[in-house]
Amino acid sequence: MQFRQQALAKLQSPEELDLPVRFTRPQGWLVLSVTVVAMAAASVWAVTGSVTSTVSAPAIITHGQGSYLLQSPVAGQVTAVLAKQGEQVPAGSPMLKVRTAKGEAVVRTLAAGRVSALAATVGQIIQTGANVAAVEKVAHTGDPLYATVYVPAENAASIPDDAAVDLTVQSVPTQEYGVLRGHVKSVDRSAQSPQTIAAFLGDSQLGEQFTKKGRPVAVTVRLDKSSATKSGYRWSSADGPPYKLTSMTLASGSIRLADQRPVDWLLP
Repeated sequence: MQFRQQALAKLQSPEELDLPVRFTRPQGWLVLSVTVVAMAAASVWAVTGSVTSTVSAPAIITHGQGSYLLQSPVAGQVTAVLAKQGEQVPAGSPMLKVRTAKGEAVVRTLAAGRVSALAATVGQIIQTGANVAAVEKVAHTGDPLYATVYVPAENAASIPDDAAVDLTVQSVPTQEYGVLRGHVKSVDRSAQSPQTIAAFLGDSQLGEQFTKKGRPVAVTVRLDKSSATKSGYRWSSADGPPYKLTSMTLASGSIRLADQRPVDWLLP
């Protein structure tokens, strides 16, 4: 009975068809307008805008021509070390004297360069083919420095020509002197093995260090020069460090990749 009475009351009530119907409040129109404008702006940005990204990887500063490991052609006992670490030596320069079964022999450099490491000491017994020194190939001490950045192979194709590079040098306090500036000179498209890197740098440990996360690609970076700094190169700070950079200094490089349109992320 209760439900029947409610139904009869509903039938007897007027439909109120003469009252105006309000579809949307003014505040709703405002929200809708803002949403449409925002979506239109986002669509335009997705097509015409660009997003900048970077890739960071370990690096090393050298003269760009590589190094070689000097190996002893004879076996015997080292009687004299004739060169010093850091010394610039010409091709054929005597490095060691070795007493052999046939008399005293001299181990000489193969090409001109800078002695970056000495592995032999007086009194040491060495075998034929033993590594006795690492020599960086550089004709003159004033030759420019370069940085080699070992970038993951999957990022190599995204590195544009002359891309900007920021280098955080291990021996330079970044908070005080900033980062070293440079631009990409060339990108080696072939992946580097530990042996390849070790042969180029003259250091097997660096070969292992730079390939811990897989075989990288070597990117040669030309350092931006500046006559206003002590190092002779441009830094993010005005003056840079109050000393010159040395070869075989470790660093970390941040390379700016090619800009991408946001809409490209949605396309297959």
